[in-house]
Amino acid sequence: MATHDDQASGEDRLIARFFRPLATNAGALGLGDDAAFLKPPPGCDLVLTTDALVAGIHFFNDDEPRAVAQKSLRVNLSDLAAKGAKPLGYLLSLALPETHDEKWLASFTKGLRTDADQFGCPLFGGDTVRTGGPVTISIAMFGFVPEGGMVRRAGASPGDLILVTGTIGDAALGLALRRAGGADWKLTHAQREYLLARYLIPQPRCDLADAIRVHASAAMDVSDGLVGDCAKLAHASGVAAEVRVGQVPLSEAARAALDADPKLLEQILTGGDDYEIVCTVSPSKIDAFHAATRNAGQPLATIGEVTAGEGVTFAGRDGKPLSFDRPSFSHF
Repeated sequence: MATHDDQASGEDRLIARFFRPLATNAGALGLGDDAAFLKPPPGCDLVLTTDALVAGIHFFNDDEPRAVAQKSLRVNLSDLAAKGAKPLGYLLSLALPETHDEKWLASFTKGLRTDADQFGCPLFGGDTVRTGGPVTISIAMFGFVPEGGMVRRAGASPGDLILVTGTIGDAALGLALRRAGGADWKLTHAQREYLLARYLIPQPRCDLADAIRVHASAAMDVSDGLVGDCAKLAHASGVAAEVRVGQVPLSEAARAALDADPKLLEQILTGGDDYEIVCTVSPSKIDAFHAATRNAGQPLATIGEVTAGEGVTFAGRDGKPLSFDRPSFSHF
């Protein structure tokens, strides 16, 4: 977070107070230089990922800054986990409007510190600027895997099983609740709060990184909806896939909402912001993979198979293919 000459005193104070305490790795040089240095562990490759979050698009303007910071880190941590990588640290570029003061920054950096401590990802540097537009947060995160060990989207083969972590659709439903202010889904207070929390702060499956790296033939995180992301993985691998919707794991809250309004099924499958991992695993490795995920305490469900050909079919409970108006979230 090097300073600009015409703003040196103000930005220096801001960096020293809010961001320097987060730069705990020696390679960050105390955020006092124009760059930092990073050396991966011996015999390992660096894995790089980046995501930008914009107020009004990826989070609400009145969301707690601490939660916004955690979401910004966790969407990147989810990408690393799906590649079988462990985090090393991150760069942060932050564009703030005049309305966001030191109180906002104090809460925001508290969220960064909380997750840096939990996931082992210190700050290495970045930039802070003013903007006439909405808050914009861009994070570039670095991770590592043993040399040649990164799990790609391309790698699935006919006969592989398709699996997904956690539960699907919670965040999309949480977003719908937040926008509507209270949909008539006959949810308990606890169920509503659960869905809202799943949208606000993702739960990256970092504990599964090793299991993914060792056992998965292909993997990616589910950020734009299960339907669209399965299609991306199949296309990258040059294969087809068959997914059984009845086996897609749903939370108690999502099931309650779906029971009240069956039309929510498409939103659950295509809405995005799940930040779970969809992966493919050879049948010969499936028992070992399940054992590894149990040891990590993470839920896992088999939802289909990889086949020869192209395209992904989502079959309903009656076995007939489902069609979707909007298979995947897209900014464009």
